[in-house]
Amino acid sequence: MQQILQQAESRMKKTVEATATKLSHVQTGRATTALLDQVSVTYYGSKSPLSQVGTITTPEPRLLVIQPWDKTLITEIEKAIALSDLGFSTSNDGNVIRILVPELTMERRTELTKVVRKLAEEGKVAIRNIRRDANEAVKDLEGGDGGGGGKSRSRGGNKKRGKGSNDPVQQLTDAYIDQISELTEAKESELLET
Repeated sequence: MQQILQQAESRMKKTVEATATKLSHVQTGRATTALLDQVSVTYYGSKSPLSQVGTITTPEPRLLVIQPWDKTLITEIEKAIALSDLGFSTSNDGNVIRILVPELTMERRTELTKVVRKLAEEGKVAIRNIRRDANEAVKDLEGGDGGGGGKSRSRGGNKKRGKGSNDPVQQLTDAYIDQISELTEAKESELLET
């Protein structure tokens, strides 16, 4: 049972981390280096993440500065940013690339809030799927111990489990779903700040 809980918790942790990463890529009108995580640049014939070909900094709240380690990459980096779906325009002085992150309109903020909620719901569904897998593993474990009797005894009358349940799998589920809810609320309030 303990091993099932540990595996479930490990998977739930990874799901929360993946959801946090996806949420960090949602543009809020503020410059963050995470906005460029998905941009890849062709460097010596292979695709490399932007962070591996230069230094990315945010000297001002709405400004990203990219300093490539190889100045010949400036054109390639600008091309990669233009081809991404970020909608950023770039300028360079021959040494660094500057990206001014545009101010978000209220309409765009509302659209992005919906995107945030969708990403959060996907994370919550993934956690519920992990719960289902863990419950099935527990059921198989209990069913294998004492034949069919243990199976019905452990599940009988406890079909609906919710918050406040003594079921350790449900407690884990609630805790990790709460973490996703907290991440979502923080991102939404960041989005709606003007």
